[in-house]
Amino acid sequence: MITDIKYIKGDATSPTAKGNKIIVHICNDVGGWGKGFVMALSQKWSEPEKKYREWYKSKDNFKLGEVQFVQVEKDTWIANVIGQRDIRRDKDGVPPIRYDAVASGLDKVGNFAKDFSASVHMPRIGCGLAGGSWDKIEPLVFTHIVDKLVDVTVYDF
Repeated sequence: MITDIKYIKGDATSPTAKGNKIIVHICNDVGGWGKGFVMALSQKWSEPEKKYREWYKSKDNFKLGEVQFVQVEKDTWIANVIGQRDIRRDKDGVPPIRYDAVASGLDKVGNFAKDFSASVHMPRIGCGLAGGSWDKIEPLVFTHIVDKLVDVTVYDF
């Protein structure tokens, strides 16, 4: 039974697990793609950025807490989780991360992972440009993914 998150040094865009894999990252709700982990994704695959930009333009359920799953290989999907409001701190200094939206998105990731018998792979999502704290995000990963008995690996580059 899975009860923990596996932490390793490595590249989250190159998960070594066998079987189906989902690579999770946090996106903003203003259509911006061009800094942080997305750069590594875009270097490896063009589809996640292309699909995200199309989704943004379509406005079809493009909002905080939603997830877009983009298949990039036979056994690999990128989960574009909209968990960030805008790209900068607001006028009160609040960072862009929205923990409730991350929770909602991770719940969708956990369900997708269960349905596809997939493992989940990610950097420390939401802790870079989004300004989040891993101390707040890690429990969300447990509640919405690990508790569904899905393997999770977090990569420190």
